Amino acid sequence: MKIRVERDGLADAVAWVARSLPSRPPVPVLGGVLLDAGSDGATDALTVSGFDYEVSATVGVPATIADGGRLLVSGRLLADITKSLPAQPVEIAVDGARASINCGNARFSLPTMPVEDYPQLPAQPTLAGEVTGDAFGQAVTQVAVAAGKDDTLPMLTGMRLEISGSSLTLVATDRFRLAMREFAWEPAEGLADAAVLVPARTLAESAKTLGSSGGKVSVGLASGEGLLGLSGSGRYTTTRLLDAEFPPYRQLLPAQYSSRAVIEVSPLVEAIKRVSLVAERGTQVRLEFGEGSLRLSAGGDDEGSAEEELRVDYEGEPVTIAFNPGYLVDGLGALHADRAELTFTTPNRPALIKPADEQGEVIPGYLYLLMPVRLPG
Repeated sequence: MKIRVERDGLADAVAWVARSLPSRPPVPVLGGVLLDAGSDGATDALTVSGFDYEVSATVGVPATIADGGRLLVSGRLLADITKSLPAQPVEIAVDGARASINCGNARFSLPTMPVEDYPQLPAQPTLAGEVTGDAFGQAVTQVAVAAGKDDTLPMLTGMRLEISGSSLTLVATDRFRLAMREFAWEPAEGLADAAVLVPARTLAESAKTLGSSGGKVSVGLASGEGLLGLSGSGRYTTTRLLDAEFPPYRQLLPAQYSSRAVIEVSPLVEAIKRVSLVAERGTQVRLEFGEGSLRLSAGGDDEGSAEEELRVDYEGEPVTIAFNPGYLVDGLGALHADRAELTFTTPNRPALIKPADEQGEVIPGYLYLLMPVRLPG
């Protein structure tokens, strides 16, 4: 194998693929990045791939191929090397069990791993539909904030993806909050409605890259094989679906409310951050809503206290409710709107947070449900 490739394209491709590799692979080859030059008959492209039986990532890079072949080397090491190379063409060659990487005056020699031990990369699942990259990336980011991080509860570390005709719904919950985003997409012809559970962390990382590259993202689904595929801008990734039952979340959503507030997001977030400085380990911030005003407070005599008042458009009986400040800030930040609508039933029942326009009307498509913290006494 002997190839020549531009440094920026190679570094971007290797960094994207290496990001999905396990930090502690069960066997060394699963921590490797596979460079494939011309084995599929292509004479002008280098394919960079990674696969650990859970997540696969593949991207093509223009290259000048003198001698085709396949090369498997440590993914993390190759990513560190390629991003540090000078801005000059990179030459990669294989001689026996060593690979040489030359760029300008920099020279590297790496041990190779046996290509024959590397697993077969999964094929992209059947196309389920397409969505604009920026819309998909934003939707996944908005929902991922509520996903659980406790691997002992796998059903809560996933993001539920529901397909219903031309509507796509994403949902995640960690039991303390729930985020849901509905948006339109272009389903493939003859696609049946479906619901699958995708690892939230993997989906968020893939959507961030594919969504920022512009164009459309293609979503593939092979439920029988337990596989979801995403592709866009010459990048392809697959991930194993979670074999777990997602909680019946729709019954948690309040059908009505007794109090409603509309408030500017930025001043509220800043006030929460200030007031919560005295909240012991971020335990709770109290919100007291009344006619035209919101009073935030935290702390007590032992650890210090803080309070701040804000103007608010408010309807309903006065209510005092408390939240984990970090969860509340997460939800407000995920709205992607200047104003927020907060609705309540009682201080012990979940509150709903939705984006609102300048007139205080709800912008449909996204909601963030937050469980309150029980007030003392």
